This record gives sequence, structure tokens and C-alpha cells, in this order.
Amino acid sequence: MRDGWQEQFADAQDCLIGPKRPRTILHVLDIEIGGDAFVTMAGPCSVETERQLLSTAERVCRAGAQILRGGAFKPRSSPYSFQGLGMEGLRMLARARAATGLAIVTEVICEADVPLVASYADILQIGSRNMENYALLEAAAHSRRPILLKRGMMATVGDLLRSAQCIVSHGNPNVMLCERGIRSFETATRNTLDAGAIVLLKQISHLPVIVDPSHAAGYRELVSGYARVGVAAGADGLIVEVHPEPEQAWSDGEQSLTLEQFEAMMMGLKPWIALAGRGAWSRDEREQFRSLSVASGIRSSGFSLRESYGERITAGSESTETGSLR
Repeated sequence: MRDGWQEQFADAQDCLIGPKRPRTILHVLDIEIGGDAFVTMAGPCSVETERQLLSTAERVCRAGAQILRGGAFKPRSSPYSFQGLGMEGLRMLARARAATGLAIVTEVICEADVPLVASYADILQIGSRNMENYALLEAAAHSRRPILLKRGMMATVGDLLRSAQCIVSHGNPNVMLCERGIRSFETATRNTLDAGAIVLLKQISHLPVIVDPSHAAGYRELVSGYARVGVAAGADGLIVEVHPEPEQAWSDGEQSLTLEQFEAMMMGLKPWIALAGRGAWSRDEREQFRSLSVASGIRSSGFSLRESYGERITAGSESTETGSLR
């Protein structure tokens, strides 16, 4: 690591990569996060009904997600917005895990709720609004659950690492850093995805990095493209919002993918994940992706890459040398 970075982030020493701090791999149920495989967390912004949650969980599981996301407690910018189902939402998440085998990630918003949420969730999410809520960070650390720490809307990389340091220094090394977009002068999207931060974090920190294309984009039409950017930047996984009927969602419907769009996105990510050395892309999967893209209405800006380079990243004996990457 550059000496300048070592000095700049010196107050987050336990989060910096080094000879005595190799890459951290988190173990959640039978899932490895930060290892060789790319990990996907998917589900609705808010837990609404049993039917909504279970139908989403079953479909995202079949499409390749390993972790179900869903908010039972929702900190919202407006006091008039839906704030979550609370305890009943946690029970629904537990039933969804039992039905599908998916691990659960859900947000905890205050230190008093940490023991309750930790008794249901496999991963505790600290949202962007709470990134510097140090009482919550300490309480979450003491739960010993893996923690998904989202970058604050106006936080620097250094701010994010200092919050991670707070968790690690309280005895919990199981932290994931999440880039979910920051506020900038751009108003056409909800936030601005800081892909450079993902690249930087992979250079300076041993902690896994997760990208959240849903909150960065704010519009479902952009989510798949943002997800590809995250993969290309080196993220270890993504967390994405999916809803069976986004137009009827109780929160964040505009940025939630339909079930069909999620399936197409997962298939379309395969060549990018393969190029990153984390998977393979077969001929049958390419044909399936074409069909899903047409059915879901997703426009893929990366199709030329798949066409020209896809044959070179197929698995096993199917692999052939055709085309070139331009």
C-alpha cells in the first residue's frame, strides 16, 4: 500500500490490508463473502406481506441469490413514509429463511433493537443514515453478527473506514463495507455511484466490499448497468432491491427490479463475474440471457462484450477462442 494512504487512513489501522491482515472472508451459514465467489443479496426494500416476501425469496433464490434482504425497521426521510412492520417483519423473514434456505440481512436502526434483530438476522445492516451512530455501531459489534456497513450519503472513504474501525475495535472483525452512492451535484439519479471508492477500498482494506446499485441509481432502468460497474470495479458482491410488483411497493418502488428483471440481470452479470475471475459463462446461459432480456425489457449496454468475448470465458471443454476484446 502507498505510504500516503497508510498515513491518510492511519486511524482505521485494523481495517487496512497488510502482511498480518490478509483478505477477510466472512462465513454466513454456508456462504463465503469476500472469497472467490461473487455473492448476491436481493429482496424487497420493505417486508410488506407474507405473500410478497415469500414469492420474492423463492424467485431470487432460483435466480442465484444467496442472501435475502428485507427491511422490518425502516428509517425514512419523511415521518409520513412507511416505517416498517417491526417484529412481525422479522418473523416473516425467519419464515422465508426456513422456506428457502437463504440467509437474512436486515437493518437495525437503534442500539436497543440490536439483540432482537440479531436473534432473527444472519447479517445486521447499518444504514447510511446511521453510519456514524457510534452507540449503534458498538451495540451491533457486541452482537457478534456479521455487519453490512453502508457508506453515509456525504461520507468520505476515510469516514466509512473510521466507522468500520469502531466496530472492529469493539471485538467484531466481521464487517462488510457497502458503497451505495453519495450525494453530488447530479440530480438525474438518486445518488452518484462512487465506483472509484470500490477500487480504492479493494486496494487499501482487507474487508469485503459490497455494491448497492439500487440506492445509487434510484431508477430500476439503471440498476443492472450499475451492478456491472460494481463487478468491474472489484466488488465482492451486491445488494439489490427486488419486488414482484414495484409499482405497488410500500417503499422505493422506482428503484426495485421486477422478478423478471432480476433474473435477466443475474444472467447478464455472469460474463462480467467470469472476467473478474469469479465464475463462468456457458453457451446455454448466453442463450437464456437473450431470451430473458427480451422478456423483461432490459436493455443491456454490455451485450457487445458478451458477443465478442463470451466464448473465451465459457467453462470447461466448451471454452473456445473466438473474437477479441476491444
